[in-house]
Amino acid sequence: MSEAGTLQFTFAFPVRPALGLADFMVTPANAHAADTVLAPARWPDGRLALSGPAGSGKTHLAHALMAKVPAERVDALALHPDAVDALAAAPVVIVEDGDRLARLPAKDAQPAEDGLFHLYNLAASGQTRLLVTGREAPARWSIRTPDLASRLQSLALAEIVIPDDALLSSLIVKLGRDRGLDIEGPASAYLASRTERSFAGVARTVALVDECATLRKRRGVTLALAAAAMKEAGTAENTAEE
Repeated sequence: MSEAGTLQFTFAFPVRPALGLADFMVTPANAHAADTVLAPARWPDGRLALSGPAGSGKTHLAHALMAKVPAERVDALALHPDAVDALAAAPVVIVEDGDRLARLPAKDAQPAEDGLFHLYNLAASGQTRLLVTGREAPARWSIRTPDLASRLQSLALAEIVIPDDALLSSLIVKLGRDRGLDIEGPASAYLASRTERSFAGVARTVALVDECATLRKRRGVTLALAAAAMKEAGTAENTAEE
């Protein structure tokens, strides 16, 4: 071994997202969206759109809904007309990431758009209820089928907004728990005050803390460890002592 240093081996702990209803953190940033999504009987005409940034909890909220009512969930990119009738046999159908249809070539997007159009019409007839999700509201999706685009734009919208301080702290604790980390209250508040104010930013911060904790063979995250992680990232001063 050279004097330049010693080799360190780290082992990644599995990330197991908790997607249960009890694990969904409700704050003013997402309370209206959660209340609306979890009450499908009140969706206008049996249809609803849910929008929110990446990592904001749309999939978690979809799973929470599935814990309350029988529902089928499908990725918009995997939707096909041949599967629609079977999906619509459930009281609720959830189509996730509808905004991603714009990424497909027209020939590949068309079957998915046809399937979504059929689902919309079945929901309009009362056969099922339909929830579609995306990072932006459907009015901003690049849908190639004009009739489908106009119908999606008419959907009632539940929106998850930029996280407030309470949600940031709660999300840090929750994402840490998914990684087997116990992030203490002072540590979560410290991280919340220094992380990028976005859901993706929080996820990156927790991943950074996880790496730092793994190197130190710790799963409990104190204020000192949180400060050390942020200092190593070059985003904060190490103001706490171990």
